[in-house]
Amino acid sequence: MNKFVVLAALFAAAIAAELPAYSKPTYPAPAYPAAAAAYPTPAPAAYTTKAAYPTPAPAYSKASNEQPAYSKPAEEDHPPMPFSFAYEVKDDPTYQDFSHNENSDGKVISGSYRVSLPDGRIQIVSYKADEKGYVADERPNTTNTNLPAPAYPKSASPVESRYPKPAYQTEDSYSKPIYTTEKAYPKPTTTEKPAYPKPAYPAEPAYPKPAYPAEPAYPKPTTTEKPSYPKPVYPAEPVYPKPSYPVKPAYPKPAYPKPTTTEKPAYPAEPAYPRPSYPKPAY
Repeated sequence: MNKFVVLAALFAAAIAAELPAYSKPTYPAPAYPAAAAAYPTPAPAAYTTKAAYPTPAPAYSKASNEQPAYSKPAEEDHPPMPFSFAYEVKDDPTYQDFSHNENSDGKVISGSYRVSLPDGRIQIVSYKADEKGYVADERPNTTNTNLPAPAYPKSASPVESRYPKPAYQTEDSYSKPIYTTEKAYPKPTTTEKPAYPKPAYPAEPAYPKPAYPAEPAYPKPTTTEKPSYPKPVYPAEPVYPKPSYPVKPAYPKPAYPKPTTTEKPAYPAEPAYPRPSYPKPAY
C-alpha cells in the first residue's frame, strides 16, 4: 500500500514538471462614461377644473311585448234592489231533503233554510240581515211539524223501471247431482308376500394381519421394600431472652374524709310576694 502511494506521488510530480509555467494575465481597469447632467424636475402645470358637460340620458327603444297601461274603470255605485228566490229538493232514493228561501226589499234581507240531520230530524234556521248585522235563529232539535207537508209528485225513478227484479230459484228447483258408483276392482287371491331374490355381494377381501415387534422383556425388581431416605437435620431454634419490663410503681390509695352529716342543706324559704289586684273592666 505504501509503495502504491509513493509511486502515485512521483507520477504526479513528473507531470507537473513537464507542464509549462504561464504568467498570470493582467486586465485593464474598465473606463465608465461620465454621468449625465442632472436636469431639474419641472413643476406640474396648474390644471383648471374639468368642464361639466351634460350627460345625455340613454334612449331605449320600447319593448315589443310591453303591455299598455289601462286606466282603472270607475266603480259604479248600484243601489240595492229587491229580490226573492226559493228552491226545494226532495229525492227519496238519494235521501236528499232540503230547501231555502230568501227575499229582500232593498234594505232588509230575511229568509230561512231547512236541512235533514243524519239522525232523521229536520233543522230549520231563520235569519235576518240589515244595516245592524246578521241575526240567525237556529232550531237544531225541532222537527218539521209546523210546516205543512209539501205535495211532492211521485218521481218515476229510472232505476226501478229500467232493471227488472231478479227472480231467485228455490232450493227444491235445483236437481240433485248424480254420483257414479265406485269402480269394483278384483280382490287378490293370495295373501303371501312375493319372494324377491337376495342380492349377491362380492366376498370381503382377506387382508394379512400386520406383524408388530415383540415387547422387550424388562427384569423384574428383586425386592418390594421401599427405599429408606435419611431424615433431614434442621438447626435448632434459637432461644431468645425474655425482655425485662420495669415494675409498675405502687401508688398509695387516697383517703377522702367522710361527711359528718346526712341531712339536706337548708335553703332559704321562697319570699311571699303580694298578689296583684286588677280592676274589673267596665262593659
